[in-house]
Amino acid sequence: MPLPSYLEGRLSLPLIGAPLFIVSNPDLVIEQCKAGIMGAFPALNARPPEMLDQWIGRIKSELDAHAKAHPGAIVAPFAVNQIVHRSNERLEHDVDVCVKHEVPFIISSLQAPTAIERQIHSYGGRIYHDVTTIRHAKKALDEGADGLILVCAGAGGHAGTMSPFALVAEVRQFFDGPIILSGAMATGGQILAAQAMGADLAYFGTRFIASKEANASDRYKQMVVESQAADIVYTSLFSGVKGNYLAHSIAEAGLDPANLPEADKSKMDFRSRGSVERRTWRDIWSAGQSSGMIADVPSTTEIVERLRREYESAKQGLWAQSEPFLASAA
Repeated sequence: MPLPSYLEGRLSLPLIGAPLFIVSNPDLVIEQCKAGIMGAFPALNARPPEMLDQWIGRIKSELDAHAKAHPGAIVAPFAVNQIVHRSNERLEHDVDVCVKHEVPFIISSLQAPTAIERQIHSYGGRIYHDVTTIRHAKKALDEGADGLILVCAGAGGHAGTMSPFALVAEVRQFFDGPIILSGAMATGGQILAAQAMGADLAYFGTRFIASKEANASDRYKQMVVESQAADIVYTSLFSGVKGNYLAHSIAEAGLDPANLPEADKSKMDFRSRGSVERRTWRDIWSAGQSSGMIADVPSTTEIVERLRREYESAKQGLWAQSEPFLASAA
């Protein structure tokens, strides 16, 4: 699918860097946008809440300065992730800050964006909503989402279980707007595959955990490098919602990754209270099944440049493979 018209010429690669709890910070987002992909961070990463205003101000200022210093460069827009859930006591404050700065894109998670739709659309902002099922997708569109992020099997963080082939195809039956695909991708060829499947953009998170700018410990980054898809554990224990985590981090926290109980979804809380919740994200680390494709910890600029080369190579390879077929068809 072609990029939405409002993104034409604003991205060097059809890719969004997913907002990573704790890990995404202004350094990472700025470098992603300067490299030509949309960078994003969760509003909750800015602590205390007053820091959010400073973070957004810094991102806007540095991106504006970079664009002026490099007139021909593609500088991508950025996004802020808002957790739309009753446990997020900061939601009203954080949305007000985003409105003040007219943040161009909001990524909403967990519940449909009903509570924030009017404010974000008031200045022309756009809302992309995380979904894992058809029911969630239709609900989000009914409540004002401009685009859908399909979080499929193998994605890091709070992931679904549907195959991307199934979910993209079914969503395309009723929605012709922007689809962003998430789930076990880390190469430029996979970005092209997402587009061939019917998505507009790909959504990478785990690849950017293992980057120099990410706000992750060296141990966390190295664990991503050392892990394979089989080392990812899918459980609801740590946040109340099913998600993917690194088995080795669960073991290092004193738990058996092969024998974890299920959690009570009604107790989901992003304020990190309680003995288990206090370790979540800080000590028990999330990652997706794409960890098996990640072998180093380069800079964000290097990652995006590598992805761009892989993407172009994949396009050329696809064309080369199709030439004999096109010739015979003619």
